[in-house]
Amino acid sequence: MDTSSPAAFVNGGLLRMHIGRKVRTVIHVTRSDAGSVMGKSTDGCQLVVRGSPPAPLTSYVEVIGVAENENSIRAELWTNFGDSFDASNYDQLCQLANGELKHLFL
Repeated sequence: MDTSSPAAFVNGGLLRMHIGRKVRTVIHVTRSDAGSVMGKSTDGCQLVVRGSPPAPLTSYVEVIGVAENENSIRAELWTNFGDSFDASNYDQLCQLANGELKHLFL
C-alpha cells in the first residue's frame, strides 16, 4: 500500500480545509454530465467532481482526487459504492479523521 500521499477523509464542510491537497469522499450522485458529476456529500453539501467517471455509475460513489475549491474535486480515482450506503456513519468517520483521531489517519 502506497502511504506517500495519503488522501484525507472529507465531507463537504471539511473540503475547504484541504484545497490543493488529495482528498477522498463519498457522494450521492444527483447528476452526471460529460466530464463532471454533481452530488451531495454525506453532510448534505452540493459537490462537483470533475473527471471521467466509470460507466455505469451507482447512486453512491467514492472519489479520490485533489480539492480544487470548497465545492469541487478533480478526480483521480472513482469507486462505485452501490445504491445503498450509510452516509451518517461516513460523515462521523470524516469528523473523527479530521478531529481528535487525526493522528490515526494521516
